[in-house]
Amino acid sequence: MKQAVQKVGRSLSAMVMPNLGAFIAWGLITALFIPTGWIPNERLGSMVDPMLKYLLPLLIGYTGGSMVYKVRGGVVGAIAAIGVIMGASIPMFLGAMAAGPLGGWCIKKFDEAIEGKVPAGFEMLVNNFSAGIIGAILSVLFYLVIGPLAEGATNALGGGVKWLVDHKMLPFASILVEPAKVLFLNNAINHGVFTPLGAQQSQEVGRSIYYMIESNPGPGLGLLLAYCLIGKGSAKSSAPGAAIIHFLGGIHEIYFPYVLMNPVLILAMMGGGFTGVLVLSLLGGGLIAPASPGSIFAELMMTPKGAHIANILGILAGGGVTFLLSTVLLKAFGKDDADLEAAKAKTKANKAEAKGTPAAAWENTAGSVKKIIFACDAGMGSSAMGATKLRKKIQAAGFTGITVEHSPVSEIPADADIIICHRELGERAGNANPKARLVTITDFLNAPEYEALVKSLKK
Repeated sequence: MKQAVQKVGRSLSAMVMPNLGAFIAWGLITALFIPTGWIPNERLGSMVDPMLKYLLPLLIGYTGGSMVYKVRGGVVGAIAAIGVIMGASIPMFLGAMAAGPLGGWCIKKFDEAIEGKVPAGFEMLVNNFSAGIIGAILSVLFYLVIGPLAEGATNALGGGVKWLVDHKMLPFASILVEPAKVLFLNNAINHGVFTPLGAQQSQEVGRSIYYMIESNPGPGLGLLLAYCLIGKGSAKSSAPGAAIIHFLGGIHEIYFPYVLMNPVLILAMMGGGFTGVLVLSLLGGGLIAPASPGSIFAELMMTPKGAHIANILGILAGGGVTFLLSTVLLKAFGKDDADLEAAKAKTKANKAEAKGTPAAAWENTAGSVKKIIFACDAGMGSSAMGATKLRKKIQAAGFTGITVEHSPVSEIPADADIIICHRELGERAGNANPKARLVTITDFLNAPEYEALVKSLKK
């Protein structure tokens, strides 16, 4: 079930993640030029509504279509998305998430059906008109049917969350959000659910608390500081570096292994998340646009005028409560460093079992390695960090013919020789490229697998 949920969530977040730059641009323009912004300007502020209603959903529709069928699917997906956009009176992010992939799927199936049946010289004519006709049909369909349905669903979802807000119950969302995050559903939750809702609320009131429910870096910082204080072994020694990367760099995945190593700490994360959202709700905190990555710098940059104190207190409260709860739970139930090493060993064994090969079999192909892929859920956070760290080690070892790249786990290239990912993503990475050797890790900063790989390449 977790794999199925991750697949759906990954699809939603994958349509938003590549377009976060556009969301941030919209957020900056909004924060600066709307009447309540830092430097109000009526002319420049007129860009805010068109960007929200047309640009952002169209980008999502195009991205969704291109995920299914590259550029051609993206074009048809965008055409379909404009129908749902025009068929609703509110920004249609969720509708565009449905229209884009459907448009890409339809044109892909059409091309597969006519493959080899088009007379020579008519290929361009058929390609252009098929995309236009299919796109037009889908656009009309979404305008007449899907648009109103999507608007109703969005209003219902928004009404449910509004009910939580009105009854001061939104903090209870953390009970579901925090466990889902450590299962690597963080991008699906943040960008697949809260970003669309936040965009609508931000347009109405100038800020949105939804942007901070998942991205608040306070709870993760509190957890890592607790490890710094009373952790043991490599978990304690690696926690300070992880805290810097998490809080300043915004790579939240860095703290997930620390929770998985002591699952009881999920209670501390829930408590911290609950407290942070509660404080934000009471003080009127929120962001003008998504903070991505979830760094303290990004949080402050996306904070509108008048909300800095509320947001800072929300972050500090979430971190403080998580720190206190983590300290108590680690003293009562904490595992020693042997458990961390055992978890790493178990990861290798699980990987070997899944691949049907000995745990060190990937070393045997060192001589033919040309490309190493570091994969994570979205391909932008922990994978980029891991690729940078491994690339430096390989360069320091004197290798010049090996490239190290980062990638979403769903887009691992076919020519990858070795794939490195967190153990929670091992099955998905293996399915994405069964031919590549798979190396799973549990600690992004101090993975012994990095050194083992470099050593094998030297041999």
